[in-house]
Amino acid sequence: MPDLKEKKNKHMTFDDRLLIQEGLTQGMTFKAIAERIGKDQTTVSKEIRKHITVATPPLRWFDGVGNPVEASICPKLMKAPFVCNGCDRRRKRCAFGKHLYVAKNAQKEYEALLVDSREGIPLNKEEFYELDKTISNGINQGQHLYHIMQTHDLGVSKSTVYRHLKRGYLSVAAIDFPRVVKFKPRKQRQNEYVPKALKEGRTYEDFIAFTQDNGISSWVEMDTVIGRIGGKVILTLDFTFCNFMVGLLLDNKASSQTSEKLTALKMRMVSNHILFGDIFPLILTDNGGEFSDVFTIENDLKGQKESCLFFCDPYKSCQKPRVEKNHTMFRDIVPQGNSFDTFKQTSVNLIFSHINSVKRKSLNGKTPFELFTFTYGEQVASLLGISAVPPEQVIQSPKLLSRLMKQ
Repeated sequence: MPDLKEKKNKHMTFDDRLLIQEGLTQGMTFKAIAERIGKDQTTVSKEIRKHITVATPPLRWFDGVGNPVEASICPKLMKAPFVCNGCDRRRKRCAFGKHLYVAKNAQKEYEALLVDSREGIPLNKEEFYELDKTISNGINQGQHLYHIMQTHDLGVSKSTVYRHLKRGYLSVAAIDFPRVVKFKPRKQRQNEYVPKALKEGRTYEDFIAFTQDNGISSWVEMDTVIGRIGGKVILTLDFTFCNFMVGLLLDNKASSQTSEKLTALKMRMVSNHILFGDIFPLILTDNGGEFSDVFTIENDLKGQKESCLFFCDPYKSCQKPRVEKNHTMFRDIVPQGNSFDTFKQTSVNLIFSHINSVKRKSLNGKTPFELFTFTYGEQVASLLGISAVPPEQVIQSPKLLSRLMKQ
């Protein structure tokens, strides 16, 4: 069977169409055909319905007085496979017209469509002036572009009109359009990401295999929380077995900042005879560029590997749900839109100490701090900057933020 990843987003070939035709003749299902050619079954369904050839017209029917009656369609054609290729009555006398999928015809129609789509719509000088006149007259009357295009057959798309407008080809300007001046151009920003080569052996698929092979049921999910764009951010580390979360304040979202703060944490732990790899043996994070220095994250201070780092699939935050969910508790205290630029690490520690002291239903009324310190001890929690807050003193609202501002 072809590799699905290799054939994804690729145009269907003539060989693919021959296999579809052969599969239909053999009575195969869309799913079986799709697996055979390495495509999705909906792709096969659309391909067949788009390229149906009417091989023979239906027999003519007449009513009692000799008037021709419109022929009906075979009921079998109203559902999959929509064609007669595999019908047992195909070779017999049939009153209905034969609808077939013919690979050769389908390929010709596809090639013709490909040529047309790349050729574009040619406009000569007179046609362009007529187009400009139609649009300008409508705009001057306060009409919206969609209304103009539905009223007149302009022969071009809406995006083409806007492109002509942007280049100054039309008699009217953006200020004349009812809404164009209200739209700001989208900001294009190149997002940093982890290079593909560094993710080899560290993908989410590798992570699943690693946890299954080693019988691991808990790990640390790592992410960042953003305040003001371009300002300070908070690196968050969530222990999935108890939702104990730690925050490290970064000056910006650069990988060098992540490396610097984690290295400082490792040094602090080593000086207390605790290894970072013993507390953070397995880390799962996203593809943000702040996590691209994988060797600093994985290795100890001597350059020896002590932790395993894996990355979620792109745009799949659902693969690290616990840290994402726990961020909502942080937002209870620091609502979105607030800058972190005035924060200090002690402020971040206090916020997360309150978060970790909230009793959780999922933990049978215990707090993340209680379960974490039961497992690793209070010394480790202290090294991570987290301390216990008495239940009656826990603040889980912006009031805590207001208190921090007054300090």
